[in-house]
Amino acid sequence: MAEVLLALATGAFVGILFSFLKLPLPAPPVLSGIAGIAGIYLGGIGYQWILTRFFS
Repeated sequence: MAEVLLALATGAFVGILFSFLKLPLPAPPVLSGIAGIAGIYLGGIGYQWILTRFFS
């Protein structure tokens, strides 16, 4: 839980800093960003599943 709170605080700080400096936010558009994160997560789970199913 501490990692989640630290990541949230860091993200909020970066968002405030970039807004203060009038720079574009360093984040992808909302839907494609969420899809990318979900794909990375599912790929990691799929890799573990393949390893346990076929190689152990």
